[in-house]
Amino acid sequence: MAKNPDPTLELTTIAGLQRTIDDWSTTFHLCLVILPDRPEAAAWIPVAQTIFDVLGDSDARCGYVVTGSRLIAERILDGEEARALTFVDPDAALPKTLGLTRLPALVHLRQDTSVGEVAEGWDPFEWQRVAKSVAEAMAWSTPDLTPPGGLGPRPTEGWPV
Repeated sequence: MAKNPDPTLELTTIAGLQRTIDDWSTTFHLCLVILPDRPEAAAWIPVAQTIFDVLGDSDARCGYVVTGSRLIAERILDGEEARALTFVDPDAALPKTLGLTRLPALVHLRQDTSVGEVAEGWDPFEWQRVAKSVAEAMAWSTPDLTPPGGLGPRPTEGWPV
């Protein structure tokens, strides 16, 4: 079960900029796609792009968290890190402080750093629930993560944090 993160936990962008969760969420909610440090994580980039394309102009700051080094993140994201806010977390400190056990995950953090909603593993209907929650909090359109024919890979419980 997800829990509120330590607001003093520092998140580092792929460019090396460090700020606390509290600092990153001062003005905006955070909508984060947390990916494991595995090549298979690249399969969730189209899903994240769908979310970011719709919610990116809302009052939610959308981004990736890759539980690996900068080089691993660059390999997984393959240029996507230039398009979206990207954090590197080689120690998986963020998923651990959130109490997550499986990745990938979609996480909504409010401006006060409390958890809005979380989906662990890949279940498109669970991710849709989280995306809808972010959209409602932002009074924004909801991205469609469950279109006919599906979006993204087959449902999976994902990988352990």
